[in-house]
Amino acid sequence: MPPQPADSLAAGIPDPKRWTALIFIAIAQLMVVLDGTIVNIALPSAQQDLEISQANTQWVITAYALAFGGLLLFGGRIADLWGRQRAFVVGLIGFALASALGGAATNQAMLFGSRALQGVFGALLAPAALSLLTVLFTDAKERAKAFGVYGAIAGAGAAVGLLLGGTLTEYLDWRWTFYVNIPFAVVAAVGAVLVIREPESARNHSRLDVPGVILASTGLVALVYGFTRAEHEGWGESVTVTMFVAAAVLLALFVLVESRVKAPLLPLRVITDRNRGGAYLALGLAIIGMFGLFLFLTYYLQVVRGYSPVRTGFAFLPMVFGMVVGSTQIGARLVTRVAPRNLMVPGLLTASLGMLLLTQLSLDSSYAGLLLPAMVLLGLGMGTSFMPAMSLSTTGVRPTDAGVASAMVNVSQQVGGAIGIAALNTIATSATTSYAEEHGVLPIDPAAMVEGFTSAIWWAFGILVAAAAVAGLLINSRGGAQARPEGEKGLGEAEPVPVLAH
Repeated sequence: MPPQPADSLAAGIPDPKRWTALIFIAIAQLMVVLDGTIVNIALPSAQQDLEISQANTQWVITAYALAFGGLLLFGGRIADLWGRQRAFVVGLIGFALASALGGAATNQAMLFGSRALQGVFGALLAPAALSLLTVLFTDAKERAKAFGVYGAIAGAGAAVGLLLGGTLTEYLDWRWTFYVNIPFAVVAAVGAVLVIREPESARNHSRLDVPGVILASTGLVALVYGFTRAEHEGWGESVTVTMFVAAAVLLALFVLVESRVKAPLLPLRVITDRNRGGAYLALGLAIIGMFGLFLFLTYYLQVVRGYSPVRTGFAFLPMVFGMVVGSTQIGARLVTRVAPRNLMVPGLLTASLGMLLLTQLSLDSSYAGLLLPAMVLLGLGMGTSFMPAMSLSTTGVRPTDAGVASAMVNVSQQVGGAIGIAALNTIATSATTSYAEEHGVLPIDPAAMVEGFTSAIWWAFGILVAAAAVAGLLINSRGGAQARPEGEKGLGEAEPVPVLAH
């Protein structure tokens, strides 16, 4: 009788169904990433239908961001404790139910509640998905291919969300931007139950660090809310400042607690490794620039150029194509042959070149002459750099820490996104206001808006260059083979494999 998957994993044999499992992990990841932008396109329609005030509209986005960002580390550790497959399935089912609630919303409270629930289950699902890749794919070449697919989805999913959100809103109804998650979740959950298995050795049987959970969750909520509020109320507003101070105090206490407890929520070894820490930081900086860009280009195409939501979505497809090619055909093929920073630095600089082109936006910029080449460069650069960054972020961690290490990838993305939207939008608004005052026009004048966009894009260009510098200075892993924690067995290995020299 041939060995069963669980027996194979216990014996150190790679799961024969791991590539099929990747399909369902990818579907789930696509659903989570799509949700970050798909609802944005539908927001004006939902606001009108449910009679949501302009002041409260932000809570459709904020409710999700606070729950998701605040609970990511908790969700990652729960995945380590429960098992990633179980956390993955529970996250999918919960996300589907929350999406059904959002689609059926009859008032704003119901909609806001559904978005918060989506964030809760997303915080469980996202780290479980990434950590499943970490424990299922341990061979260097196979891991590169798997993370190439994951990186492409992580990078391109936001742009695909704009296209899908525009199509659903224009041709069906805003409610379908919620309902569309249900088939994604059902297919992924059924596939996970039937196909996905994980080695028992990867389970973490330690007690849950409750003080760490409270401090990390409240600290991250305060941080994300501070940036979200700054976008609308200003950086010097009292509640905004209070949130930032509270976040600093809570997260400092969190680090202190984690350095002293026996079974920490986030073992500091996960982030103090210079390569993983450098990958988290470089990824976060790259996301700051990219999230702001999506916002400005969407407004530029729809408000300044008069594109429909669907046409706007199609306009982003070259960036999606570039990300897929960069992640699967460049990053995944080269990551086992060259050092990670030799992919990340050129990738981030290529993306910054695309951003530099976009600083030349004008009222009548040619799509084919300016936007198209800029988006291709951005896509290729981000895809090439995201893939090794995500792989490096979970390389060498103990199997029992895979969930929380994966959660840190999502934390860097979530916090980066919050900073990017708040900081770059503030810069754009200030530049637009100054231009309007100098030229005697209203801030909604297209020329004033373009001035604001290009000012913020200059900053985004600088941030991408800074991300490349961080990758070049901090990351010194030689790459190639899969790194292992020193003195520990790798998944499926009989003897310890030393960590790569730094």
